[in-house]
Amino acid sequence: MMDKLRLKYQSRSVQLRASFWFVVCSFLQRAISVITTPVFTRILSTGEYGEFTVFNTWTGIATIIVTLNLFAGVFTQGLVKFEEDRKIFCSTLQGLTLTLTVGWTAVYLAFQDFLNDAMSMNTKQGLMMLIIIWSSSAFQFWAAEQRVLYHYKGLVMLTLAISVMQPAVSILFILSSDDKVTARILGIALVNAIGYTSCFVAQMIRGRKFFSSKYWKYAVMFNLPLIPHYLSITVLTSADRVMIERMVGASEAGIYGLAYSLAQIMTLLNTSLVQALDPWLYQRIKYNRINEMARVADYCVLLIALFNLILIAFAPEAVRIFAPESYYDAIWVIPPVAMSTVFMFLYDLFAKFEFYYEKRMFIMAASVIGAILNVVLNFIFIRIFGYYAAGYTTLFCYFLYAAGHYFAMRHICNQFLDRVRPYNMRIIAIVIVGFMGAGFLLMMTYRNIYMRYALVLVFCAAAYLERNRIRSLIRDLSAAQKEGRNG
Repeated sequence: MMDKLRLKYQSRSVQLRASFWFVVCSFLQRAISVITTPVFTRILSTGEYGEFTVFNTWTGIATIIVTLNLFAGVFTQGLVKFEEDRKIFCSTLQGLTLTLTVGWTAVYLAFQDFLNDAMSMNTKQGLMMLIIIWSSSAFQFWAAEQRVLYHYKGLVMLTLAISVMQPAVSILFILSSDDKVTARILGIALVNAIGYTSCFVAQMIRGRKFFSSKYWKYAVMFNLPLIPHYLSITVLTSADRVMIERMVGASEAGIYGLAYSLAQIMTLLNTSLVQALDPWLYQRIKYNRINEMARVADYCVLLIALFNLILIAFAPEAVRIFAPESYYDAIWVIPPVAMSTVFMFLYDLFAKFEFYYEKRMFIMAASVIGAILNVVLNFIFIRIFGYYAAGYTTLFCYFLYAAGHYFAMRHICNQFLDRVRPYNMRIIAIVIVGFMGAGFLLMMTYRNIYMRYALVLVFCAAAYLERNRIRSLIRDLSAAQKEGRNG
């Protein structure tokens, strides 16, 4: 049996094997983080957990400002566009990011009192934040190149090693320290600095070039207009925790942070699929093979919806496993945030066309509007309904966010691709409506475990009995969409 599986695996193309391991790698990376969550929720108070959650939020915002997010968007596209000069492109963007980080470190030290007060941290934590930002960026550059080249072995080994060492070292530091939040941050910064510096060195040795006016200018000019977009995404995904801490309290931010972390378990599937699909999707656009994208997208959306539905169904059990009783109210936040991850994936599918055709104004407009609306709605509804409201404002804003990028994609397709429609929106709409209906129905049964389990059994039985009809519906809709795609 094992010999047959091995032969079948070896017969697959290197692209398919690499994609498989990229997904597995990302899944295991997040899985290790999830497995260690019960430890951290028990050795950190809700207030300390909330402080660390807010620190992560500020790290996400600072990463965009310090590095211009050069490892995203422009870098993946540049690896395809500058394929013949890839090694130099990689090393020079590493050089640019290091230069930016050093410059911002000087700015931070000059204004540390003001910035520490604004971000609720101390100077030690601020310097460790900058180390985390630079080292993580160095890894992201290297990892993106490995994915484009389908070199998965080194990426898998390094990712898993760092994923194990980060929580292990952090736990040791926390148990031997009075300042547990700083100890948690130190564990991450130290492991990142040791593990990810090799990524920087490897690309610099291969490219042998630190500075290139051509690539530095290209990268900055491409990504600078996208900074509002990237900041808006971070605000959309993270501002709620900062606002809850300031408007309600650190403990409530910790409870919400746990709920968000559990709900965002499913983003590992998003991230894994996106990272595996990115080069493939860009190549389909580049070589005008748009019609190949729909079938893959349909099944990816369905897969993400099903996994999120499982999380929603067993949210009460998940919270009990991952945290003590003081965190239990987190169950009411998980469903809306889990639903928002599906719209996050849809946004990424739609935005590929905006990135490829460099329609940065479309990207920025949709992102900024979504972020501003999220902050305004949070400010209004957190005051009225408490921190629970933040989950629903996130869901609503992600729906509008994905819708905005969908219409931008349609405009681009009309302009550049002879009005082709790359995705089966009828299938996607059916999947999303069914998923959200089932999710809210399950949430209504959280106070009655027997009713909830009975509902889960009903869903499973219905899916099994209707499996042939579901397959037929997907085939029929796919055929109909294919016929009308160029209409």
